[in-house]
Amino acid sequence: MSLPFTISARHKGFNRAEVVDQNFIEFVQLWQGEACAAPRDDEAVLPGSALDARGFRELLESQLISRHLDLMARVLRVQNKVFYTIGSSGHEGNAMVARLARHTDPAFLHYRSGGFMAERFRKIPGMDPVMDSALSFAASKDDPASGGRHKVWGSKPLWVLPQTSTIASHLPKALGTAVAIEQARRIGHQLPIPDDSITICSFGDASSNHATAQTAFNTAAWTAYQKLPAPVLFVCEDNGIGISVKTPSGWIANNYQHRSNLDYFFADGLDLAEGYAQVQRAVEHCRSTRRPTFLHLKTTRVMGHAGTDFEIEWRSIEELFAVEASDPLLRSAGIALESGLYSKDALLNLYETTRKRCFAAAEDADSRHRLTSLEDVMKPLAPYTPTAVKAEATRADYAEKRLAVFGGEAKLPEKLPPRHLAIQIGQALHDLLAKYPEALLFGEDVAQKGGVYTVTKGLNKTFKGSRVFNTLLDETMILGLAQGYANMGMLPLPEIQYLAYFHNACDQIRGEAASLQFFSNGQYRNPMVMRVASLGYQKGFGGHFHNDNSITALRDIPGLVVGCPSRGDDAAMMLRTLMALAKVDGRVCAFLEPIALYMTKDLYEAGDGQWQFDYPAPDQAMTLGEGRIYNEAANDLVVFTFGNGVPMALRAARTIEKELGWQVRVVDLRWLAPLNDAFIAAQAKSAKRILVLDEGRKSAGVGEGVITAIVEGGCGATPMQRVVGADTFTPLAGAALLVLPGEAEVVAAAQALAKR
Repeated sequence: MSLPFTISARHKGFNRAEVVDQNFIEFVQLWQGEACAAPRDDEAVLPGSALDARGFRELLESQLISRHLDLMARVLRVQNKVFYTIGSSGHEGNAMVARLARHTDPAFLHYRSGGFMAERFRKIPGMDPVMDSALSFAASKDDPASGGRHKVWGSKPLWVLPQTSTIASHLPKALGTAVAIEQARRIGHQLPIPDDSITICSFGDASSNHATAQTAFNTAAWTAYQKLPAPVLFVCEDNGIGISVKTPSGWIANNYQHRSNLDYFFADGLDLAEGYAQVQRAVEHCRSTRRPTFLHLKTTRVMGHAGTDFEIEWRSIEELFAVEASDPLLRSAGIALESGLYSKDALLNLYETTRKRCFAAAEDADSRHRLTSLEDVMKPLAPYTPTAVKAEATRADYAEKRLAVFGGEAKLPEKLPPRHLAIQIGQALHDLLAKYPEALLFGEDVAQKGGVYTVTKGLNKTFKGSRVFNTLLDETMILGLAQGYANMGMLPLPEIQYLAYFHNACDQIRGEAASLQFFSNGQYRNPMVMRVASLGYQKGFGGHFHNDNSITALRDIPGLVVGCPSRGDDAAMMLRTLMALAKVDGRVCAFLEPIALYMTKDLYEAGDGQWQFDYPAPDQAMTLGEGRIYNEAANDLVVFTFGNGVPMALRAARTIEKELGWQVRVVDLRWLAPLNDAFIAAQAKSAKRILVLDEGRKSAGVGEGVITAIVEGGCGATPMQRVVGADTFTPLAGAALLVLPGEAEVVAAAQALAKR
């Protein structure tokens, strides 16, 4: 399309937002086409179009709302009344997707989704897209999406899950949600949305290249290849550029239209009359076939990436003119005038009325309260209702199901002899799947094989493949699936096969799952218990990928609960508490299972059986933050530790008592995030000496947090020593023990304390 004026009238020093704004006004004023007789509401807006006149008018209004919110943000940002200027200008055609989908189709949106949101607000009478959006732009505490924590597109009643995804990190959870819609039927779970819902996921052409996007596309195709439903509509909004890096011409079409098991559709998002039928075909195909669908939506980007993006510094003025000439609002204005639905004056009046509405809402939003205290900011981050959690964790009203699962009264695990960690985790998982019919356990090799360490042995046979199943080898997607199941009201138990593998997928927890309650102001949650085979001391096996002793990346995630047992009975009770935290408070939890202790039966000598314990009855659980104390009355030396460090410390304590005559207390922290600072300080207060045994690395390990709690608790003057792993990756075979702390180092540290 060419503009009805020459580019020479546009000085390159002009503010491009002003230029784009003026372009629309001048386009309408100078339009010289011939208008048709205005169609009725139910007639095509233009001959041959699938879009009727009423639909066009409403889509145009949504486009104008989106555009004027962008223009408002650019003006008021410099007045410190608005705090976000990444806009949707050029992408307003995504309003067609919103119109053709339902408001109960969960949506995970690209940040250029102003048109989509404005149109989706029509689905529920009485909602106001302008005011809600203005509150979000202003970071107002009254923002119904995030409570002022971020500018996000989101709405609880409209099933738009708030997020800050900018690099396609939301695609795995969108696909996971689509898979969960179908999984619910297989396990008899009641969905919070209609059974034929689809998931909508939008992103940019540049983001489609990201590894996280590629894993979602691959898994979608992998799922469809096996004839399993995955009703996700991937909407690639192709504007041809990522900030300043151009997408090669034709890349999206050539890369995606021939992918097996990913059904490709193209739609012109710059032209409502032309693109509507194309979008409609994609939406209807996804809903009817339940197959992953890729909608390539042609868009453009006007006004730059954000308010700070001065495109004239890196794009030619001729290129900018060409981009601005492709503005979809100019095409919509042409349709409005050509169809006879609007006169020039009526269209300009609508344009200016919308501008005034957006600015008035912004001024109103600026007068509202903002977050002013740390308590307000953090309130939705880590909800915890101890009484309700304890009641849920100890709830044992499923006795008949237990009998069926375990095969009778005599075979209940609490009636069997003491067992080791791996067995008791497996028994606890049987218990939990019996207790929670909405619980699912999945990961690599967890089903028929029972996991690489046989921890999940028997679960697949007992609960069948609809609840215990293998996934493809992709940790990012495992955690994406977990989020999807959680979105649909299920309780996922994803397994990450080794701790080192978690780092490949860390952002699915850090940036997505753990942030959802925070950025939705507690309206949405991602309850899950992620099980991870963890830590070191696998003698002669695996190197650093199977002996990863660093949990820093987990402890640094706000709101994440991290538990690490050292013995089987603790593991069972901790798992009950973690599932209760997920069920009651929607918490994201990580359960680190020490691999080296899975099969450990003895403590001091071979055959002593002292590291096997009775299985706790199902009405027993553990309070979050509760540690275990060995030899509580001892105070000559107090050792703080966890995981593999617990039996190590107990063995070292015997030597210390023999050589130094000290009575040694060993404190098993059990909960590594959040650390129970008050408990740690209380144990430290009565200690004559303190030793912190942390099998992790010296830098940024749990030990640093323990020492901080001790010092801040007023015990900094107590003689203190730390025994930790080296700041290195773990080598293969026996060399691994050179970099991990051992009993000899614990004894040596005690001897060093004796000389102070």
